[in-house]
Order: sequence, then structure tokens, then C-alpha cells
Amino acid sequence: MANAALSTNAHADDYATAGSVAPQWLLYGANGYTGELIAREAVRRGQLPILAGRSTTPITALAKELNCDSRVFSIEDQTATLIALQNVQLVLNCAGPFSATAGLLMQACLASHVHYLDITGEIEVFELAHSLHEKAQRARVVLCPGVGFDVVPTDCMAAKLHEALPDATHLSLAFESRSRASVGTAKTTIENAGQGGRVRKDGKIVETPLGYKSRRIDFGDGARDAVTIPWGDVSTAYFTTGIPNIETYIAGQPELPSQMRQLQKLRWFLRRRLVRWFLKRAAAKRGRGPDKTERECNPTEVWGEVINAAGVKKVARLRTANGYVLTVHAALAIAARLLERPTDYGYFTPAKLMGQNFVETLPGSSAIRIADS
Repeated sequence: MANAALSTNAHADDYATAGSVAPQWLLYGANGYTGELIAREAVRRGQLPILAGRSTTPITALAKELNCDSRVFSIEDQTATLIALQNVQLVLNCAGPFSATAGLLMQACLASHVHYLDITGEIEVFELAHSLHEKAQRARVVLCPGVGFDVVPTDCMAAKLHEALPDATHLSLAFESRSRASVGTAKTTIENAGQGGRVRKDGKIVETPLGYKSRRIDFGDGARDAVTIPWGDVSTAYFTTGIPNIETYIAGQPELPSQMRQLQKLRWFLRRRLVRWFLKRAAAKRGRGPDKTERECNPTEVWGEVINAAGVKKVARLRTANGYVLTVHAALAIAARLLERPTDYGYFTPAKLMGQNFVETLPGSSAIRIADS
């Protein structure tokens, strides 16, 4: 797999060049909460993405408002998907759960020689993209899932920590966010709740119970209770760093670990399709997601730790904009990079594609601060 970051002379905000014809890219799931945020910011920057999805009314209404082209199709219809990708150089998939959409869109992109991005945090999607690396190379296509909050900040942090301690054998990553989730995020969480936890041990992804491990983590202003979750870095951080043992955590209220362990007892129940359907329908009634004020007032804290065989530790801390705000800026920056015609192809993690300092260039992000433990 290629390890070098792709070269570019463009900044995301400078994507549109006066007098030039901008390459076409397609935003699938544009009518979702995050998809619409990305569409509006893209248009604000002078871009005109093709807005796409499976629902005619919201897609065409948004496209008319933003003066963009639209394409309505179901990705389960392979022929319709291939037709929709004609004259397109890149797809940004914002339609989750990505376990249901990423594989079909990746295959269509490979067949159409179109770059593929998405905003997933689902381990299975990253593993699938990695397995398609050689096919993507032959198709001269870049596959880079996880170009949003899942997993840009943690992937860049993992790369920085590995640079600081190259012989690290264990990596832990964590984040704390007080922002409420969008409907799409809630639905993805519900869809995956019955699968249990995941960590990487000795280079292999292994299943664990929910709430498998808890610990206290200091994000810089006092310790918080945190518990393991199956975050995407269980996959991506391994491809970025080669560190064989990886755990990922979310911080929350003191009762969070016990709540996760209680949820573990209900996994059999959450595997039932009718139960998941009911829960996702209930989630959809709670509103689309945080409004502008909520996003502006709720930044995200990110933490990481590496340890080598001798017990030497390095700890990293980072503050970013709200996860949804970061997703908008990161996704558009990575799309702009690929539309500049990359010179290397295949599967990339965000840090491998954009470099380990990428998150630090995004609005609202601090530098990644590394210290001895």
C-alpha cells in the first residue's frame, strides 16, 4: 500500500478557479443532516456538486435552492448507479449506515474509475476498502473512507504519536464530545449496537463485550470516565501506524461504563431487525441534529497514548471544532485534493492521504500536543 501523502498546490477554499471548468463531483446522501451541511458549504465556496440520493423531493428541492444539478437513484440499482456516475470524477458518500451503502458505491466507483470518499466510522467499511486496494490501484482510483470526524483527528494523532515513539506496541485513542448526535449518526449506532465491541490485539481485530474496558482519561482539564467503543481507528490506525494493539474510547458521565455493560446484556434483542427499525424510527423523531449555536458551542477533545515494550509512554491532546463542523471542512479539503488529479492510487487512511498534520490545518483545531506521560 502506498504510504506517501499525495501532493497538491491547492487549498480547499481555493478550489474554484476563475475561468476554469471545475471537475464534477457527486455528493450522495445530500439531503441528510451532514450531507446538507457539506452541500451548503461547498456552494458557499463556489463549488457546484451534483446533489444525489434516493429520495426525489428533498434532493430536487435542495438542488434547486443551491442551484446545483441533481441525480436521484438507488445504489441497489447497479445500472442506475453507473449511469449516475458518468462524467463524475469523485463521489462523497454521506448516506449511512455505511455498511449498507459503502460497498455498493465503492464497486460502482471502481467500475467507473471514480474516486470514493465517505464519512463513516464503521470498522467493516475500512476493512473492505483496504481489501480493495489493488483493484483501486488498477482502476487508478483512490478509496478513502472516514474523511470526517470519523476518523480524521484520531488518525492524524495516531500518526503523530507513532512518529514520537516509533517502537510503540500499544495505542489508545479517545474523544469527548457533548454535542448531540444527528439522526444519521443515531441510526448507524443503533444498526451496529448488536455487534458488540472491537479492539485490535496482536494485529488482529477481535470482538469484545460492550463496555469491555473503562479508564479515567485527562483531556487537559481533569480526568473523565471513558469506556471502549468499536471506533474506526481499530482498523485505520493499524494501517496508518502498524501498531498491533489498539483500543478506542469515548468519555462521558460516570455511569457510562455501567450503561454500556447493561447494553451488552441486550445485544441479542438489538440484533432483531424489527427492534432496530423501531429504534431508528424513534431516533428520527428527535430532530435532525445540533443547530448552528450548538455546533459552535461544543468543540471536541481528543486524546491518545502510546506505550512501547519498555513501558515508555507518550500522550497527545488535541481540541477540534465540533465533530460535524470538522467533518464539513475535512471532507471538502480531501475532495479538493483528489480533484487535483492524484499521482498515487489505492486505499488510503486520511493521515496517509493528507499527512499527519492535516487536522491541525482545519478551522477550529489546535496543534497536536505531545508530552511524556
